[in-house]
Amino acid sequence: MIKKFIQYYKPHKVLFLTDLLVAFLIAGIDLVFPMYSRTIINDLIPNNNLRGIILYSSIVIILYIVKVGGNYFVGYWGHLVGARMEFDMRRDLFKHLQTLEFAFYDNNKTGQLMNRLMGDLNEISELAHHGPEDLFISLIMLVGSFFLLIQINMTLTLIVFVFVLLAIFFSVHMRKSMMKTFRAVRSKQADINAQLESSISGIRLAKSFANEHFEDDKFSRTNRAHYHSKKASFRAIAMYTAGNNFFIDMMTLSSMMAGGIFVYYGQINYGDLVAFLLFISFFTKPIRSLIQLTQQFQSGMTGFERFSELMAIEPKIKDAEDAKPLQSVKGDIEFKNVTFSYEPGDPPVLNDFNLSIESGKTIALVGPSGVGKTTISQLIPRFYDIGTGSIAIDGQDIKHLTLSSLRENIGIVQQEVFLFFGTIGENIAYGRPDATLEEIAEAAKKANIHEFIRTLDHGYDTMVGERGIKLSGGQKQRIAIARVFLKNPAVLILDEATSALDNENEFAIQQAIEVLAKDRTTLIIAHRLSTIKNADEILVMGESGILERGTHEMLIQKNGIYNRLYRAQFRGYIPDQLING
Repeated sequence: MIKKFIQYYKPHKVLFLTDLLVAFLIAGIDLVFPMYSRTIINDLIPNNNLRGIILYSSIVIILYIVKVGGNYFVGYWGHLVGARMEFDMRRDLFKHLQTLEFAFYDNNKTGQLMNRLMGDLNEISELAHHGPEDLFISLIMLVGSFFLLIQINMTLTLIVFVFVLLAIFFSVHMRKSMMKTFRAVRSKQADINAQLESSISGIRLAKSFANEHFEDDKFSRTNRAHYHSKKASFRAIAMYTAGNNFFIDMMTLSSMMAGGIFVYYGQINYGDLVAFLLFISFFTKPIRSLIQLTQQFQSGMTGFERFSELMAIEPKIKDAEDAKPLQSVKGDIEFKNVTFSYEPGDPPVLNDFNLSIESGKTIALVGPSGVGKTTISQLIPRFYDIGTGSIAIDGQDIKHLTLSSLRENIGIVQQEVFLFFGTIGENIAYGRPDATLEEIAEAAKKANIHEFIRTLDHGYDTMVGERGIKLSGGQKQRIAIARVFLKNPAVLILDEATSALDNENEFAIQQAIEVLAKDRTTLIIAHRLSTIKNADEILVMGESGILERGTHEMLIQKNGIYNRLYRAQFRGYIPDQLING
């Protein structure tokens, strides 16, 4: 784990080593003052050497001015090393999250992932800076002080170091309990973030059901669990700090008491005792730094462990070694003996499924929920991987195509449109981020949304709100269609794109869809049968697969499942029995 952590120092090693060098200089300057005091008291003052006092003091003043610059460098540039490492880790983690498949996000809460990206990595920045620096300075101070103290009085030095060894033993003993409590805090922090994200995102639903008290209770439980985890960590920190401070106080007391006895018996003079006590005062500083570092290390490494856990997750859906880009796409799609289930051991959603779609054709899928219509739409761009069989585009197995080229050639409009917080123009441009304003406007015209945008005070710079809350369902759908117009894919997938709209919006969007689907291979998943009458072929799906297929007229004349479904819909009721038997 530590080896992985050290890898993040490499891009910043010059600045890091410079920081350590400056820290070494600061530590060296701190060691000068006690020896200066010893010389003043034992030599210069008794000999009335005023010139020597002024000279030595001037040198120390110069060193302290140098120390000011060193402290500034360490305080600013040293912290930047930690901030840059945190930046690198957050960049790597976000990039890694982009590679993980839909199934990963199906099983993980957004708030917990946000906590991994933000909360867990916050402590790492401080550890990355203070960890090596404090350890390095403390070791220099301890080793330097030890050798200088021995020169003053070996017996007194050994007495002091007994308490140093006791403090080290105590710190090692407390390490496991501290790590355990910090892990618990991180876990509960992730839980409370997930609860917050869920509750705030669903605030409108909570208010519509008058369930604010229910949300309060849910949050209180999570908040209380987080409080108790912090309470346990504070208890461990308090025991650790109190114990170590006791040993430091005993070290100071023992040096004073033993030093006084040694002066009484003439084994040490006053100048040496003052220098010794000054060294002890400097000596306690690195020990306290090491105590704080141990606490910081446990907290930081706990965050890094959780970071590493996520980084270690290998994407299950990725480019094969022989993957090639999909080029010059016609749009022929073929499902061949495809079997798929979302989780291992679950009943298959598709079982030995076969389907061929010719390029440029519009195919519609109808049927009750749970028969695999949306699943089919998600398998084509490889959002999930099939169990057995194959899916091919233009005769090429999609598993041997690069994911980016595959998805760049597929446009998707879903019933639940997701809009990013930003402007209307930015959301349309998501279809092609380098598009010009003229191209964005042209796409909006094709999607029948341009005239509406023109009526807004800020036009394409109008903010849509969180997830497009300031827009109606029909307006969001048309922005999503404009986004796909801008992308200009060879294959188009429409998943219940008009099912939640009123008749007026449905008509406007249906017109836009017909323009969008022209000369593209189009797969429409529909609930409203009126929107698919012009499809080249309609597939009626049931639990056993494709039950009927043909044009709207053919299926009406056949007087089968589709006919009964169509007539039932216009009477306002669609029982599943019409399809399932």
